[in-house]
Amino acid sequence: MPERISPSFDPVRAAARQASSIAQLLDVMWQQDRNDGPPPYLSVSQLRVMYIVDHENGIRMRALTRLLGASPPSVGRRPCPDSRREVTLCVTPAGRRHLAQVCERRDQLLLQALDSMPSHQRTALTEGLAGLQQALIDRPMLRLVP
Repeated sequence: MPERISPSFDPVRAAARQASSIAQLLDVMWQQDRNDGPPPYLSVSQLRVMYIVDHENGIRMRALTRLLGASPPSVGRRPCPDSRREVTLCVTPAGRRHLAQVCERRDQLLLQALDSMPSHQRTALTEGLAGLQQALIDRPMLRLVP
């Protein structure tokens, strides 16, 4: 049963709690879909890396490890064109096709849920999510390019 949060108490805290609840539900839904979709079966961590690399094609290994909070790898691949000490990454064509399939399946799941909502709630949700997305992007810890 969805948690009903009264925004009159603390609207910012209520919005944060609601967004967190939705993120958890989406995480469960994506995990279930990952197991039902076609191979290759990628872990959440692998998908996260692919999304970042797809968004920032040619990202340096150092920037990626910083974003992921991971230790630098012990073996590099190819040197960066302007720095032989760094490695750049890009998503392969097969990787792009797989990401597109994952996104399409996720979109279909969301479309089914959104279709059952009244249109005024969908409009409010769209506006609210656009604002949340911009606020998250504006946070320095989420900047993809240092």
